[in-house]
Amino acid sequence: MSLAATYGAGKFGLSFELYPPKTRQGEVALFRHVKELVACQPSFITCTYGAGGSTRTQTLEIIAQVKNKFHLPVASHLTCVDSTVDQLRDYLTLAQQAGVDYIVALRGDPPSGETVFQPPAGGLRHANELVALIKAEFPGLGIAVAGYPETHREALSPAADLQNLKHKVDMGADVVITQLFYNNDDFFRFRDRYEAAGIRVPLVPGILPVNNLSQIQRISSMCGATLPPTFVDQLSASGDPDGQYQVGIEFATRQVRQLVQRGVPGIHFYVLNKSQSTLAVLQAVAQL
Repeated sequence: MSLAATYGAGKFGLSFELYPPKTRQGEVALFRHVKELVACQPSFITCTYGAGGSTRTQTLEIIAQVKNKFHLPVASHLTCVDSTVDQLRDYLTLAQQAGVDYIVALRGDPPSGETVFQPPAGGLRHANELVALIKAEFPGLGIAVAGYPETHREALSPAADLQNLKHKVDMGADVVITQLFYNNDDFFRFRDRYEAAGIRVPLVPGILPVNNLSQIQRISSMCGATLPPTFVDQLSASGDPDGQYQVGIEFATRQVRQLVQRGVPGIHFYVLNKSQSTLAVLQAVAQL
């Protein structure tokens, strides 16, 4: 199935995002969790990779195993970081050979210690250029790109950020998956602006259920997502890890329920290579 068709009339796209584990034990645990997630009948599963493309080979190995074991469409992330156009072509060729169906096309963050993105000689500067490359030379691959309900940290303005997103779509992206967020109103305001800008491909919210306060504070500070003060207070007041986990599940359940009620075409879960919290949210939403 094409990526665009995943979100067609009468369909709801459910997807999960993994990352390559660092150890053999981590890989065994990952596939145990994937088996549990597959029971939810996701539309596809994606896999990211380390900074600067440091785990690209492992990413392809993991995602190829997911496809071979569970017979699901799969997607690989790909960034412009530290890659020439020829190296990007090589990776895309290997991805196709490994059975990858879709690419999540990203510019990528600047390498560690750098604050400004600088493409290598012979590389690409923007995600829209990567989208254009895939569309022109690898037309069999579906393309997802990232959107930012709270605006990309490097954008000159929300308007400029939205124009950059529109450019990625105009170059051939099939779907936009958002960065994680914890205020649905931010998403709905972004969706209004997105539609007013004439962007017509599906806009899919990205959700990360919270497991503990310190972890989500670290993650949100890295990606520029705002944590509602009342949510932080609830997590702080809950005390032990089990209490924080339960607060996070209840929050994500309300968040997902409202998003579904207001007509999102799908949900993309950042699962952090674990299944429990995502499964708990999906089960709770199904019971409501």
